[in-house]
Amino acid sequence: MSYTRSSALFAQAEKVIPGGVNSPVRAFKAVGGTPIFIKEAKGAYLTDEDNNEYIDYINSWGPMILGHAYQPVVDAVVEKTKKGTSFGTPTEIETKIAALAVSMVPNIEMIRFVNSGTEACMSAVRLARGYTGKDKIIKFAGCYHGHSDSFLIQAGSGAVTFGAPNSPGVTQGTAKDTLLAVYNDIENVKQIIAANKGEIACVIIEPVAGNMGCIPPKNNFLQQLRELCTDNKILLIFDEVMTGFRLAKGGAQELFNIKADIVCFGKVIGGGLPVGAFAANKEIMSHLAPLGPVYQAGTLSGNPLAMAAGLAMLQELNKDTAIYNRLAEKTEYLHHGIADALNENNITHTINSVGSMISVHFTADEVLNFETSAKGNNDTFKKFFHGMLNQGVYIAPSAFETWFITDALSYADLDKTIRAVHTVAKTL
Repeated sequence: MSYTRSSALFAQAEKVIPGGVNSPVRAFKAVGGTPIFIKEAKGAYLTDEDNNEYIDYINSWGPMILGHAYQPVVDAVVEKTKKGTSFGTPTEIETKIAALAVSMVPNIEMIRFVNSGTEACMSAVRLARGYTGKDKIIKFAGCYHGHSDSFLIQAGSGAVTFGAPNSPGVTQGTAKDTLLAVYNDIENVKQIIAANKGEIACVIIEPVAGNMGCIPPKNNFLQQLRELCTDNKILLIFDEVMTGFRLAKGGAQELFNIKADIVCFGKVIGGGLPVGAFAANKEIMSHLAPLGPVYQAGTLSGNPLAMAAGLAMLQELNKDTAIYNRLAEKTEYLHHGIADALNENNITHTINSVGSMISVHFTADEVLNFETSAKGNNDTFKKFFHGMLNQGVYIAPSAFETWFITDALSYADLDKTIRAVHTVAKTL
């Protein structure tokens, strides 16, 4: 494939945009080479500026459950645009999508819209601190909740130590209130809570991790975490920016039958437009301004374009009761096809999948957390990524990102992907 125009565009972008990109993973630093510039997308396919076509397994990092340029979503945005793009005032459509979201997701009664998943998680933690009167939070190594200061924390030297900032600009004062736990290790969480008795406001977690590859909760981990939080009067926050409305209508709460205290949502609730939301019961949400003392605001929060797109998307998901079975079946088909292709070529690997999320790890070990995910052979992944790209299959340009399956994918697309894996595996 030729990437001449993408290369030229990247060179231009580097002159005026830091690193040539507006989000670091897009720069291909983890895989090498020059990023691909996309000019349009439809259904399961992307087309780049050199007119190369790709089967897309990024899907805008999750929200395109129904495929790119899904017509009801496009129509809703176009019609709403004709009436104005933003007012900074209440609109009826905000209430409509709020009511629909509350009806679809278990255990929530009120929802507040924001502009991104980062805002949603940041606001949820602030709300948890305001509600409980406690300062410390627990997050899990490898889980990503946006780039708010509290979340950019790396491991300390031991199981119960404070984290340390892993980005300049994050203060030691912020870091001391963030405690880092090991995903899928309930004993580790118990140690941290015991060492910080009565000081922890909340635990925030991706119920299915998607930012160290796809890693599902194992051995009743979420159930035990829920019990631990209840027993210690700690709020449990599910970051469902990836899993919300994707793994089930009610997200991971529905799939695993776990009740979180606060739930965060991202792009899917805006049909792929910039949007986020956080939700809880009335008692907790009533602590938010203007009802309560916890301040949160945003000029573009609930803007009519994102609300129109999100309402159209959620309406489709709400009425199509078979979609989640279809997505799971396609993911399982792909899982087995990739495994067969890699096994036939004696490529060491582990594949994790849940619902419509899947990832390939080039390690023989079971991948349970960030430490085991990091054991994957990154050189093999780099070759795999570029090989798949040259075969017309676009996966995330990082070994630490999940793939997302869309309903627009046909079985012919899945077979083409599996054939591509066969071809690439011979070169690894």
